[in-house]
Amino acid sequence: MCADFIKVIRSRRRTVSLEINREGELTVRAPYGLGRGAIDDIVNRHQPWIRKKRQEVQRRRELSRPKEFRDGERFLWLGTEYPLKIVARISPPLFFTGERFELAAPFSALARQVFESWFKQQARSYLTSRLAAISRQTGFKYKKLRLSSAATRWGSCSTGGTISLVWRLMMAPPEIIDYLIIHELAHTKEKNHSRSFWRLVAAFVPDYKARRRWLQVNGFLLKL
Repeated sequence: MCADFIKVIRSRRRTVSLEINREGELTVRAPYGLGRGAIDDIVNRHQPWIRKKRQEVQRRRELSRPKEFRDGERFLWLGTEYPLKIVARISPPLFFTGERFELAAPFSALARQVFESWFKQQARSYLTSRLAAISRQTGFKYKKLRLSSAATRWGSCSTGGTISLVWRLMMAPPEIIDYLIIHELAHTKEKNHSRSFWRLVAAFVPDYKARRRWLQVNGFLLKL
């Protein structure tokens, strides 16, 4: 690797760390006394890791491209991708057959709004049902459900017991949705993310760390 493409940040630290940002740029955090030659050697030894991380960045960029709502494009629904078919009809604007999405041709110019409206309608029904069922199973009580369009968080629980869930969760697998619901319901008992809170979550979702990790890795895919 050419050293010109490495950003080096020195500080009062004892170890060296490598970071790849969202643009695929490499940053090396190193101790003050470590020479540039030693840094280049470390970077060269970690080339396989650097290539892997940059490939992940490239994949994320490709998958993050805005939807074009064209024939054959695939959309997530409850964790599975389904193709879109533009069909020659007037109503309904959007229909899910169980195997594909069908968008009425006259609504092609409004496709994004049509999809969002459909997802919100489905989210209201599905999330209301799952929230009520899980509340009964766990014994956690809540006041009401509010659909959210938040961009940076998947859910929240107000001090008054209102559970907010992002409608885009309908693109995630059912087990991920259930984890988020239990996570927010647990906040009706424990307001912060203390050890007591996570013990509460683990009592109902023993593999919550894997589900939380799924969201951290794949959450960027849950969008239109």
